[in-house]
Amino acid sequence: MTKPKLIWLNVSFFLITFLIAIIAVPYRAFTHGFDSAEISFAVICFIYCGMSITAGYHRLWSHKTYQAHWSLRLIFALGGAFALQNSILHWCSDHRIHHKHVDNNGVDPYSAKMGFWYSHIGWMLREYQASRYTDYTNVRDIQKDPIVAWQHKYYFQLMILMNVGIPLAFGLWHGNILNSLLLVGFLRLVLSHHTTFFINSLAHTWGKQTYTDKNTARDNGFLAFLTFGEGYHNFHHIFENDYRNGIRWWQFDPTKWLIKSCEYIKLTSQLRVSPEDRIAKTKLAMVLKRSQQKLKSHPDAEKLLERLQYEYDTLVHKINEYYAVRKQVFALKKQQLVEDVENSEPMKQYQVLKQRLADQQRSWQLFTANIA
Repeated sequence: MTKPKLIWLNVSFFLITFLIAIIAVPYRAFTHGFDSAEISFAVICFIYCGMSITAGYHRLWSHKTYQAHWSLRLIFALGGAFALQNSILHWCSDHRIHHKHVDNNGVDPYSAKMGFWYSHIGWMLREYQASRYTDYTNVRDIQKDPIVAWQHKYYFQLMILMNVGIPLAFGLWHGNILNSLLLVGFLRLVLSHHTTFFINSLAHTWGKQTYTDKNTARDNGFLAFLTFGEGYHNFHHIFENDYRNGIRWWQFDPTKWLIKSCEYIKLTSQLRVSPEDRIAKTKLAMVLKRSQQKLKSHPDAEKLLERLQYEYDTLVHKINEYYAVRKQVFALKKQQLVEDVENSEPMKQYQVLKQRLADQQRSWQLFTANIA
């Protein structure tokens, strides 16, 4: 089978920038060195590029998980051009196709089932799906955003302005243009590219399938550290409309923290979150599925499977009861329909159900742990 034509511009660009980053930058560091100001500014630019992709391109425009003030959208649009990952419109179109047809070779732009190299960078090196390059019918909603339309129209000029202008301006101000071009220009760009590309490759091959095994997406805390929180990818693929990827307070998700922090200063609003009971039951269903698979070859499989199903059904029932009453309590607090909410009947029922749920969770965890 004949492979599609190489896109020589992309091949040359990725190769040259990569070689400069791994050869010229270390050589310059060894022979002349980089000072703290240069390193600090490069790190700041790397964070700016990364967060513009994760908070802007991904969670704001691709999935519309929150609303943002025009000033923040402009900052993300410029940062996206700085990250040099195509326009908002093009990036979001690709990403929505990926979610709709995940792992479907020939349709998913960067399907992980085509191999690590393909999903990481190979999909951009050949004309695999040239017919869709200018088809933006799946992003008509964000075309209505004037900042998205402006960035798409002037993407080439903005890309040059950000990727040449910023390193050059810093170099002139700081007094070392070559150091700035190498560190802030080339190394920052290559790191920005490949950490983002890890989401298409590593996040579909390395980690846990916590919520679903119907696609290749994985949860990986270490990868989240490299990608500003995007490493909790298994969660994201089933709860894509949630502005969070790391839903626990201890999970590293600076993109979530940025979006939430901006809400306090009125730069973001309408932050969307998935229902907690749905998250809990989705995760629980995966534990049930894996436990059932482990018990199939057990000598006493029939009896243990029956017990497992009972524990699962009981826990789901208690989850439903608990969250139903919790919603009532929250509604009372919000609407102030009961003068003393803390001593109200719904609150008493809530406390009882909370304890019953905790007891059932312990029973479930003990039983499934013994299976493992």
